Amino acid sequence: MANHFRPHLLGSFAVMAVLSAASIAVRAQPQEQNQNKDAPHPLAWAYAVPPAPIPPPPPPDDKTPLKVPGSDQAFTMKQIRDTGNPVDWFPGDHPTMPTIVAHRRSPTANPWIGSCGLCHYPNGKGRPENAGVAGLPAGYILEQLSDFKHGARKTADPGKRNTTVMAGNAGGITDEEARAAAEYFSSIKYTPWIKVVETETVPKNRNAGGFYVPLEGKETEALGQRILEMPVDPDATETFRNPRSGWIAYAPMGSIKRGEDLVIKGGMGKTVSCAACHGADLKGNGNFPPLAGRSPSYLARQLYDIQQYTRNGPGAQLMRPVVQNLSEDDILNITAYLASLAP
Repeated sequence: MANHFRPHLLGSFAVMAVLSAASIAVRAQPQEQNQNKDAPHPLAWAYAVPPAPIPPPPPPDDKTPLKVPGSDQAFTMKQIRDTGNPVDWFPGDHPTMPTIVAHRRSPTANPWIGSCGLCHYPNGKGRPENAGVAGLPAGYILEQLSDFKHGARKTADPGKRNTTVMAGNAGGITDEEARAAAEYFSSIKYTPWIKVVETETVPKNRNAGGFYVPLEGKETEALGQRILEMPVDPDATETFRNPRSGWIAYAPMGSIKRGEDLVIKGGMGKTVSCAACHGADLKGNGNFPPLAGRSPSYLARQLYDIQQYTRNGPGAQLMRPVVQNLSEDDILNITAYLASLAP
């Protein structure tokens, strides 16, 4: 962390420690142990846990080559649905992928490891149900892999199954594979990917396995106190896995301004300015990751996981007093504002 941030950060944490001492004592154990297991999750919109998965039908054995706009590549539907070798529509958008990013280990290998590019896309931008890893510091990525591997990074919603998948992947990759993946994704510039739109209503939608897609027709529903991320082009995202097809994050009216007060000023002592660690423009500072323009669903899950003691790595320990007093509405507003910024 840059030296000029340290006095401000340490002083802010001293104040936060006094203000939060009683709260921290009460929350010494994960809150989820004291919650009604049948109660709805307070941030269900961020975790977007789908119903029990139904095995997809086998892809049609159709040899017809398919394309997406702007790409000179062509793949069959069977290739597009190949989870072991994710298609790369735009190989010119990124460096040559390391093997662990481009291909799953053989199903007969022990341990079985999925390819990074399947969930995070070859360009590292990811989708709301996982993480956008492009442009993150390589050291930060390695720290997160270590946290997953050693059980320090879990989820506050047990239904979020891909967290367990990620822990298994992190536990099975070699140090060389981890470094190759971290350096690869770190080298890719994260460009605008999400547009935040404040609104009172959204298209009626369905959970498509961890993110939301609009239903056919023009019916709408009240947004309420949620942020819903939907693909700009559902078919491009859901069917073709087009890594250039971005997202709209629908957020409540006024949430960006309310989030700005919390992020920039600390919300009258409720938290501290995010710039103290993440840089004046919130685009990262040393090993502290960038926040600007990132998925609000992902950011909200991390803030809540840290608050609920299910994310416990070194970085989470530093963040705990910062998030301790945030309400679910605060988390929503903070992440709406962060997502609205240019990355």
